[in-house]
Amino acid sequence: MDCYVYILKSRKNERHYVGCSSDVSKRLKQHNQCESKSTAPHRPYDLIYSERYRDQKSAFSRERQIKSYKGGKAFKKLIEYPEGVGGGVVNRNRL
Repeated sequence: MDCYVYILKSRKNERHYVGCSSDVSKRLKQHNQCESKSTAPHRPYDLIYSERYRDQKSAFSRERQIKSYKGGKAFKKLIEYPEGVGGGVVNRNRL
């Protein structure tokens, strides 16, 4: 089953949230409908980045890697220039 690592950006205060899900659209709706305590105070969110993985283990590993960036240069580069040109939602396949 495919699993996605995604990055959301708050329209309220521009904070980012990194997560993992098999259904990114459904998860985004849950975040925006206050179904997640950790993200509720910062909603609404926009999806700004996603990567698809073949399995949950690989996706969780990537999620931890992205979270380890802690908003540093690697994180900023990932969200600002996801395909080397900047802008737009990216869905990178890691199969």
